[in-house]
Amino acid sequence: MRRLLLLLFSSSATLLVFGLWIPLKAAIAQELLELAWAESQARQTESRPWPWADTWPVARLAIPELNDSMIVLADTHGESLAFGPGRLAGGGRGGAVIIAGHRDTHFRGLKALEAGNEVRLQGRDGRWQEYRVEGIRVVDSRAELIDTQRLPDGTLLLVTCYPFDSVDAGGPLRYVVTASAKGKQWEKIDTVAGI
Repeated sequence: MRRLLLLLFSSSATLLVFGLWIPLKAAIAQELLELAWAESQARQTESRPWPWADTWPVARLAIPELNDSMIVLADTHGESLAFGPGRLAGGGRGGAVIIAGHRDTHFRGLKALEAGNEVRLQGRDGRWQEYRVEGIRVVDSRAELIDTQRLPDGTLLLVTCYPFDSVDAGGPLRYVVTASAKGKQWEKIDTVAGI
């Protein structure tokens, strides 16, 4: 009986650790990314958050409605998204900005956004661009692709998997928040946009 209880306790503890690993890794990584972002801004250059990192901070995303702020990384490959939201590479000056993130870590709060909410994006030069949420929709990635060349200048897309509480991590549905730049067009530090 004692061995059975020990086995049950050990199994439960192991499952708990594995269940908390991704959110814990994401939280710790954001602290290291904050330091790298500060260095990137001070030196105006790419600063990797740890020596073996294959990504670096490119922006800060702030969502005042959610009282949330996070560092955005270059690119959206799997290793990068484990640590924070990523900006899709490509495009050019004046184009759209597309940021993707995991629904169960950094972008879990997107479900609380509504049309009219503000979203802010800070470039490496320290300047902020304000956006207003224009719409939110669910897209089936098997049937609809986002043509970044047709997006209006000053568009910000925040993209994550959907539904938020699904146990299927590889589903085809995407939750897309579309926001438009407020005021004059901002000066982009790096090249942006592209799916």
